[in-house]
Amino acid sequence: MRNRPDPASPLLDPHSYDPAHFDVETRRLLRATIDWFEQRGLRRLTEDFHGKVFYADFLEFVAKERAFATLLTPARDAGGAPDKRWDTARIAAMSEVLGFYGLNYWYPWQVTVLGLAPVWQSDNADARRRAAAALDAGGVAAFGLSEKEHGADIYASDLVLTPDGSGGYTANGGKYYIGNGNCATTVSVFGRIAGVEGPDQYVFFLADSTHRSYQVVRNVVPSQMYVAQFQLEDYPVRAQDILHTGEAAFSAALNTVNIGKFNLSFGGIGLATHALYEAITHAHNRILFGAPVTNFPHIRGDFVEAYARLIGMRLFSDRAVDYFRAAGPEDRRYLLYNPITKMRVTTEAERVMALLGDIVAAKGFEADNFLPIAPDTPWSCTASAAPPSSSSGGRCR
Repeated sequence: MRNRPDPASPLLDPHSYDPAHFDVETRRLLRATIDWFEQRGLRRLTEDFHGKVFYADFLEFVAKERAFATLLTPARDAGGAPDKRWDTARIAAMSEVLGFYGLNYWYPWQVTVLGLAPVWQSDNADARRRAAAALDAGGVAAFGLSEKEHGADIYASDLVLTPDGSGGYTANGGKYYIGNGNCATTVSVFGRIAGVEGPDQYVFFLADSTHRSYQVVRNVVPSQMYVAQFQLEDYPVRAQDILHTGEAAFSAALNTVNIGKFNLSFGGIGLATHALYEAITHAHNRILFGAPVTNFPHIRGDFVEAYARLIGMRLFSDRAVDYFRAAGPEDRRYLLYNPITKMRVTTEAERVMALLGDIVAAKGFEADNFLPIAPDTPWSCTASAAPPSSSSGGRCR
């Protein structure tokens, strides 16, 4: 998709990518993912982006490779499979690879991470088994927290569970901005129990988007991504569907955000890396006043700043992974690095994109380049409330 950069660079190079510090299966999955995108090529990538084509083919690929199942199933739920484990470093690496090809592909991976987190934090063995089996079958997950009127305000959920008199509940209410909400077989839904006050009212339960009482209303963004609005209408919640109640449910929501939103930074790193390569290629090949644009001092200055910021993002995020993996009762450094990584590194990615935009100017608007894809990020895409095109509908598989 691009010219080959300096092989000594710490930035992702799809031509030579081989993370030797990982085990064989992890390296295979990451390499297979890169090869799938490279074989599709830039033209298909940009055409699908502008056509708002739902990424069903990508989800079929990861299902075939069992990529999500391998990388996102904890060892205790792996049934003895030696390559399955929840490993922050592997998750970060896949986030960067997918971000490199566009955050529309990073997004279904990211929201699967979020949707699974409340399940893996639960002591409900049946729910964990079902989630692991759904992943193994090629399914994805969704995190049903946000609502249209309240956003992610945990204190104000309007999705209510009413006791059914038989030890279970009936759930009614809607959720909004739910990635994979159109097709996830594992949906972690946050709500409250009717008639209960205080922290005891909170509940997390497992739902399935294929159930007849789960109604997908629409895609709320005009994008390849499916960011669903869904409605539960007398959805039956059995005792074995309950993941957390009371303060544990509240904590699971916060912990999921802490664990999952961390990966925003790596998606941003991958995205900005690809954009940097394309910008340098364009600037070097463009001749103005008899010289390549890369000869101009102000252009060189912007490239140096963009590269330096990107390297800083890379180094800081890698250290954050170290602290995350080393975390324990006596080592809580991740509590500082985690939120800074989520906030600062993604902000730096936007700064890098702004610098590159100044360099490429009008080239950044051309439909057959990667650069127009880059600003379409999950942290900005929901600014538009326009209805989606029909091409972005459909089930995952």
